[in-house]
Amino acid sequence: MSTPQGPVFQLYPGRTPLLVSVPHVGTAIPPDIAAALVPRALQVEDADRHLDRLYDFAQTLGAGLLVPRHARYVVDLNRPPDNSAMYPGANNTELCPTRFFTGEPLYRPGLAPDDTEVQRRVELYWLPYHQALAAELARLKARHGHALLWDGHSIQRQVPWLFEGSLPDLNLGTARGSSCAPALRDRLAAVLAAQRTHSFVVDGRFQGGYITRHYGRPEDGVHALQMEMGWHCCMDETPPWAWREDRAQQVRPVLRALLQALLDGPPGVP
Repeated sequence: MSTPQGPVFQLYPGRTPLLVSVPHVGTAIPPDIAAALVPRALQVEDADRHLDRLYDFAQTLGAGLLVPRHARYVVDLNRPPDNSAMYPGANNTELCPTRFFTGEPLYRPGLAPDDTEVQRRVELYWLPYHQALAAELARLKARHGHALLWDGHSIQRQVPWLFEGSLPDLNLGTARGSSCAPALRDRLAAVLAAQRTHSFVVDGRFQGGYITRHYGRPEDGVHALQMEMGWHCCMDETPPWAWREDRAQQVRPVLRALLQALLDGPPGVP
C-alpha cells in the first residue's frame, strides 16, 4: 500500500480569529486506491471543485485557509472517525465512501475497503488534517480569546439519492444553533436575508457535518458554521466542471459579507 507523497494538506495561517476549511476540495487519489475504483471514479465528480479559488479573498480579510490535497473518495474529512451516519434515516456516504452521490458503487466488485484499510486511510489522511485543524483553532483561541471556523462546501442543486427536490443556492448550517453563539447565527441569517442575488436557507437539509458539529463549542469560545453552496454559483454542473468567473463574481460579495459579519460579530457564548 502506498503512503502519501508530499503533504496531505496546506495550511495558510491568518491574522484574525477566522479559519476557513474546505475539506472536500481535493482531487488526488493514490495509485493503489485508484486501481480499485471503477473508471468513472477517476473523474472525482463529487469533489467541491474550485472552492479554494473562490475563497481566496478570505485571506485579504485576515482569515486562515486549510486546504486538503486528496479526494473525499480516499477518506471523507467531514465524517466522524467511527463512521457513524451524519444524517440518520437518510442516504449517507461513509467515512471511506463506497458509492457516488448518485448511489452507484465506487469500487470494482470485491475491492471496497475493509476495516483495516479504512483505519489505514484515517491514520494517513484524516488524522493529519484534523490535528492541524484542532491545533490552528487552539492557536487562534489562545491569541484572540475565541476562534471562528467556516467550513466551506459545494454540491449539485439536485442529487436525488441524497435529498429530494432542489437545494437553495446557499445553505448555512449551525447544527440547529448548537455550533455557534445564537447572536452569530442571527447575524449571518440577517446578511443572507438582506441580499437579493441568491436563494438561501439556515439549518435546512445540510445543518453541518462532523467538522461543524465536533469543533463548534460556543461555550468554550469556538464557533463553527458550515456553508453548503450550489455548484452553479461558481462553476458548470457538468463535466469538466469548468470555473465560471462571471458566477463567482456574483456570489463572492455575499460570502465576503458573511465572513466579515463573523469577524465583526459578538464572540460571546449563548
